[in-house]
Amino acid sequence: MSFVSRVRDLRNSLWIEWRIALRFLADNPLQTLLISVAISVGAAVIVFITALMMGLQNNVIERTLGTQAHIRIEATRQHNNFSETPEGKYIWALESPRAQNLQTINNWQEVRDALDENPALSTVSPLISGPAFAQKGTARASIAIMGIEPARYKGIIELEEYLQDGRFSVGANNVLIGQQLAEDLGLRAGDKLRLDAGDNRQTVMDVAGVFELGVRELDSRYVYTDLKQAQSLLNLPGGITILELKIADVFAAEYWAQRIKKLTGLHVQSWMESNGQLLNALRSQTMTTQMIRVFVALSVIFGIASVLAVSVVQRTREIGILRAMGSSQQQILRVFLLQGGLLGLAGSLLGVAVGFTLVQVFNTFGDRLFVIRLEPSILISAISIATAAGVIAAMVPARRAANYDPAVAIRYV
Repeated sequence: MSFVSRVRDLRNSLWIEWRIALRFLADNPLQTLLISVAISVGAAVIVFITALMMGLQNNVIERTLGTQAHIRIEATRQHNNFSETPEGKYIWALESPRAQNLQTINNWQEVRDALDENPALSTVSPLISGPAFAQKGTARASIAIMGIEPARYKGIIELEEYLQDGRFSVGANNVLIGQQLAEDLGLRAGDKLRLDAGDNRQTVMDVAGVFELGVRELDSRYVYTDLKQAQSLLNLPGGITILELKIADVFAAEYWAQRIKKLTGLHVQSWMESNGQLLNALRSQTMTTQMIRVFVALSVIFGIASVLAVSVVQRTREIGILRAMGSSQQQILRVFLLQGGLLGLAGSLLGVAVGFTLVQVFNTFGDRLFVIRLEPSILISAISIATAAGVIAAMVPARRAANYDPAVAIRYV
């Protein structure tokens, strides 16, 4: 037999199997409809719950990490030194940890330029941060001076989006202050603010704008200015204290932090290390979503398996006739596997439509705390899971049908 003939025979065989599978499903429309609806409910749950959890997770990440860097690089920590005695022995004493002075990162321009070449890092922003006091009249508040390069820092925090009053301007004696600090000192855009960094390093600045990041600690302490002004106030000419980084994949932050630490020898900390509780919460959300998907898939599998098991019993005589007419075990097996796949596919398509509708209803009539973005991958995943579940569920009934003895099956009434 030629290759063309074998291909033609295979195509004809598959066409016959498709027709038989569809005929079996159409002979009991109510049963087919009920199991399809049950599958669609499972698919809708997968779509909606997955989209909801991802939306919630993205919202938490955006609100929490949107106002901070993913990775922070600082100068190496200072430690206590233990001196050697004349006898060649070290004396270990219980001492308090060494106080950390404000330190600059050595050769920070070279480190910045090297990190700029890494495509995994979307932003590398130098920052000089140190304590000071802000004063207006007799009112004083403890603050953190944040000296930035505006063009680079916008990749860390887009401060313009958080402005509540005034304009975005740092440098030339202009500063940006937090909303809570403005309320505490009675300030608004256009007012004067005295900054005192100690050791007679004082200056009077113009409040160009007031921002609100939504984090009270930041809104009550941060005062943004440019690098040169901050370096002068903190007596660190030409230096910076921190390099802040952002990456595309936030969950790869710890991996890159460790690599950068080995590369530079500096103190490097990722958000995953500094926000352990947040990371645990995000992982718990992901685990919950996966468990829901697994249990929904199991319910779909058992539902389809029970229906096809009944179908095998109902179709015993027809199966015997097909076997007697020359149908092979593989053909009978494929007929029932096709039934399971078709049930899963039809139910999942209906479920995806229902899930999509639920997402739109949530976005339109929900409490607007966050918006669910329905990714195409979620829809494809739901369809794939339901269809695969249908095929898997059909395996046991299909094997049972394929193993029927034709002579015994034909006599079945």
